[in-house]
Amino acid sequence: MDTNVLAQGLASYLCIVVIITVHEFGHAWMASKCGDDTARSLGRVTLNPIAHMDPIGTVVLPLLVVLLSAGGSSLAGFIIGWGKPVPVNPLYFRNRVRDDILVSMAGPAMNILLTIVVMAVGRAAVAANSPPVIDAALMMAQLSMFLCFFNLLPVPPLDGSHVMKYLVRMKEETFLQISRFGFFIVIVLVQIKPVVYFLSSLTMKSVALVAWAFRY
Repeated sequence: MDTNVLAQGLASYLCIVVIITVHEFGHAWMASKCGDDTARSLGRVTLNPIAHMDPIGTVVLPLLVVLLSAGGSSLAGFIIGWGKPVPVNPLYFRNRVRDDILVSMAGPAMNILLTIVVMAVGRAAVAANSPPVIDAALMMAQLSMFLCFFNLLPVPPLDGSHVMKYLVRMKEETFLQISRFGFFIVIVLVQIKPVVYFLSSLTMKSVALVAWAFRY
């Protein structure tokens, strides 16, 4: 087992836990602002990672990826993780279409905000000549933006699909039916190299833009 890969993987895992927490908090907070207190009543409007961690999707599978990667197994590329979905009841929304979009986009928006914050920390670390903090900031920024763009894919039930369904006027029943197979569709997508390259390209360009703004 490659201990360097293992250490890098564990560091990435900790970053992902923070990113998922911020992402799901964004959904829960926006839902509450739009009139739906379902998530708030369940304690989801919080930055406590435990509230947003799915035992399988946030703990078992991501750590399995870390171990498989450290062991040099190609199976790691076939496993994806996720956070505990935020429960939303659109019946409580003041404006169903607008608020559904706002709640869906709040998660990716928090990823962008997190990227800006950690890059600001990274810029301060440059001035303080602290390479470990710089590396950690860049890692989290890249992971945050990748997950942001990934969640914007128009595949139910990913966040971007909530915008797509209104643009194409998809029936709610159809959307829910496709969502049942969304997990398998996502697994297939992450195995398609052009898709991964596209997401990676957007990620690197967006992080580079923020770095430029902070005069890295």
